[in-house]
Amino acid sequence: MKSGVSAYGAVLRLVRRLPKDARPYYAKYARENFVNYRDVDPNDANSIEELLNRAYVHATWVLNKYNVDESAADELKKICKNS
Repeated sequence: MKSGVSAYGAVLRLVRRLPKDARPYYAKYARENFVNYRDVDPNDANSIEELLNRAYVHATWVLNKYNVDESAADELKKICKNS
């Protein structure tokens, strides 16, 4: 659970790097996705790892879409790899 909360915080920090008009959409999108998976069994390491990896992949896709350097997601990458 701790890694999920850390990942959510990292994603919201990445949202701040997006253009102002895109921030509300992606902040809401991130929240909805994290809320949708809150019932995942915290003891199911494979599911947690898959969800965190998906969060990282989606985050880097959005960063690339807005021409934000992908290295901005390094903190999220560390969180997702240490789950």
